[in-house]
Amino acid sequence: MLTPRFHPTRDEIAFMSFAYNRPRVYLFDLTSGRQRMLGEWPGMTLSPRFSPDGSKIVLSETRGSGANIYLVDLASGRATELTNSGAIDVSPCFSPDGSQIVFNSDRGGDQQLYVMNADGSNVRRISFGEGRYATPVWSPRGDLIAFTRLSPDKWYIGVMHPDGTGERMLAEGFAVEGPTFCPNGRVIMFWRESPARNDRGDGYSSRLVTVDITGFNERVVVTPTDASDPSWSPLGA
Repeated sequence: MLTPRFHPTRDEIAFMSFAYNRPRVYLFDLTSGRQRMLGEWPGMTLSPRFSPDGSKIVLSETRGSGANIYLVDLASGRATELTNSGAIDVSPCFSPDGSQIVFNSDRGGDQQLYVMNADGSNVRRISFGEGRYATPVWSPRGDLIAFTRLSPDKWYIGVMHPDGTGERMLAEGFAVEGPTFCPNGRVIMFWRESPARNDRGDGYSSRLVTVDITGFNERVVVTPTDASDPSWSPLGA
């Protein structure tokens, strides 16, 4: 299971799985334990997220050397293509009011963050710093977008305003990735990987970490084993 995401109102998660050598997005009911694949697709589907009202899922599907973003209505199963740039468009995430979607794409020649309207119109780039940008997620308060920034020698967890202004880094390390906001938008959780102790790869570990949106009070979240791809549940879940 990869990139699990909570439904905003139901005990359900969306995730990606490589089960049966078919990399697809699945839905899992936490109450009944039932699982189903979300639609039939010719390519690999990945990076699902629910719409704020829980009626739709936005995801990416790979075809050839590219990937497009689709909006899937959960009641009808109908999929609407939102991007078709010939690039790799992945990691879509709705704004809390459902009017916009942030995603990362290499359509400009390098992996950067873009925002578009929820119908796929008015695409505009918002990231312009050094390195590559990935895994964007919108704050529940709508005021910030958190992201992973990848540089050759270091990775960062950062935030910026939805128009791309006010970019600042909150955490850094050998590998830090996958930010997720707590329900009130004041704390971010991500996962941190440690480097190997030797050339055989011994010593790698992955831990969940929280940090305030101020960039202070970084804390390790204790888990029984290595952990990654955190997703914060809605308030009261």
